[in-house]
Amino acid sequence: MKTYKSEEEFLKDYDVTMFDQLSMTADILLISVSDQEQNNYRKNSKKMMSILLVKRDDYPYKDKWCLPGGFLNPKKETLEECARRVLKTETNLSNIYLEQLYTYDGLNRDPRTRVVSTSYIALVDKNSLTDMINPKACWFDITLIEEKDNIVNITLDNNIELLHLSIKKTLREKTTDRYSFKSLNNVLAFDHDLIVLAGLERLKNKVNYTDIVFNMMPEYFTLGQLQQVYEVILNKKLLDPAFRRIIKDKVVKTNKMKTGEGHRPSVLFKYKEPNNN
Repeated sequence: MKTYKSEEEFLKDYDVTMFDQLSMTADILLISVSDQEQNNYRKNSKKMMSILLVKRDDYPYKDKWCLPGGFLNPKKETLEECARRVLKTETNLSNIYLEQLYTYDGLNRDPRTRVVSTSYIALVDKNSLTDMINPKACWFDITLIEEKDNIVNITLDNNIELLHLSIKKTLREKTTDRYSFKSLNNVLAFDHDLIVLAGLERLKNKVNYTDIVFNMMPEYFTLGQLQQVYEVILNKKLLDPAFRRIIKDKVVKTNKMKTGEGHRPSVLFKYKEPNNN
């Protein structure tokens, strides 16, 4: 084996073909909890949790839905920069909340080559978006989440087609992640079924002890609207006293009122920044 006198000499002679090649991607689960379209203005708008999917127009998995994602340029960007570039390119969205989720490294997750994906959660209030999303992208409402015998069934609906994800949860011991996941029907391309469930569970866990939910809220909102968002994420009804305890230090009352929708005027609140007294 050749010996080198300096790191510069080693790098000059370094041959990357000595090692197996590995590609990396960033895949983004973009989540929104927003108003469903309502025909009767006298009724309160129903909140729906939605995720953004992109239809693939090339192989592998041609014509299947997947999360927005793309390959990392290893010489020009970090993984987070890659994720933000992908969001901008595939969804036309930028400057929104982004949090790293998990790394997926299954040996056969991509039939083209060995690809390791770092997944991210991104959060937005889609009712407040002004930019048009990419034509290949579409919002899917999560219309049903059922769990029985550690099998989670998720139904996604874009008003044209329904996608039914079925994922098995296996309890782990002595690990920070309580469950491992296995898709039973592989509805989405690659292993994106697993990323969807992992991201929804991460959001559900964090909503109780962080302020993460306010990334999906408009600047001003009623307490009723905020409670609906919590209930959609947690997939359960909350008693008013319990909800008020959760948010009492997170919101501040304003002098604004919500009017003009066939209801009694309601006081509007806003997020209380951490440095507010």
